[in-house]
Amino acid sequence: MIDRPEDATTTPSTGHEWDGIRELDTPLPRWWLWVFYATIVFAAGYCVVYPAIPLLNSATRGTSGWTSRGQLATDMAAAEATRAKVTAALATTPIEQVDPKSPLMAAAIEGGRAAFRVHCVQCHGSGAAGSVGYPNLNDDDWLWGGNLATIHRTILHGVRQPGDAETRASLMPAFGRDGILNPAQISDVVSYIRLISQQDGPSAAASRGQVLFAENCSACHGAEGKGSREFGAPNLTDKIWLYGGDRDALTATVTTARAGVMPAWGQRLDAATINMLAAYVHSLGGGEQ
Repeated sequence: MIDRPEDATTTPSTGHEWDGIRELDTPLPRWWLWVFYATIVFAAGYCVVYPAIPLLNSATRGTSGWTSRGQLATDMAAAEATRAKVTAALATTPIEQVDPKSPLMAAAIEGGRAAFRVHCVQCHGSGAAGSVGYPNLNDDDWLWGGNLATIHRTILHGVRQPGDAETRASLMPAFGRDGILNPAQISDVVSYIRLISQQDGPSAAASRGQVLFAENCSACHGAEGKGSREFGAPNLTDKIWLYGGDRDALTATVTTARAGVMPAWGQRLDAATINMLAAYVHSLGGGEQ
């Protein structure tokens, strides 16, 4: 009869015992030892071939001369060479002439996505949805047009940029501040705008506002208030508002006007990057043919 399991083996004991349990001196498997010896040989060889042993101000260089920094420089040079071909093509080709289904257009969109995150998200947001005073670039509401050539021009010359003869510029009178309309008349105009944008129903104030609108606003916004890209005048019949469509926001707009600005990126970025930005903005979903 065996009193304890370890009595059934001939493996010698190490002499250690805890709570009646003896530790056996079982040898390691041969395969495990050979793997262990192989790792030692490999480590020694690695230290000879590659940089491995730290010194005071550097490390051993290794017989191969390889370094992680050198590998990074090589990879970056290869990537730059590939990117240079794309950049050169985009710098010399009008973006509207690039085949929408070509690899070049795909590269332009991805490059524009990266450039947008650096230069444009501060105003338009990371998702290009905009905010009060900064347009949403995902919809199909465009003050000056949404095709590639038009978007490119807007990015190139900006909005209301001094010194750029091609900059986008529209001027709405400050009807209240400049004394063109009194507060009551402005309130009537706002009532009419809310009527044509289907926010409020017909009223006597809206009827009076229609007359005032025809006399003061229709030259830019059109007789029906649907806007004009020639003047950068927004469509007032939809529910897309740059500064808000509630009564207070509309009253402030009519009273003091608005004059948002956008940088003329042609003065700051190269031609290829501007083409990339135009391609990316156009791809967001609201771009026109």
